[in-house]
Amino acid sequence: MVRAIKGTLVECDPSIKSIIISIDSEHNEYIIEDLDETHLVVKDNMVAQLKTELDKRLKENVPDVEDDSDSDRDVQ
Repeated sequence: MVRAIKGTLVECDPSIKSIIISIDSEHNEYIIEDLDETHLVVKDNMVAQLKTELDKRLKENVPDVEDDSDSDRDVQ
């Protein structure tokens, strides 16, 4: 019997895709199909949870950058 699973197409950079694959490898609950280096099909009902987990991983791995947009004005 054939089963259909509703999915969402996700397009992202290869670096973000590798993080998503890493998250999915723990329980195999997000990714339906790995299409190519920048596209995945993710279970539709898991997209919000995946975004939350991805944000958490990015905060762990990417240092915070202070808002230093006016730093050029200090130089004379």
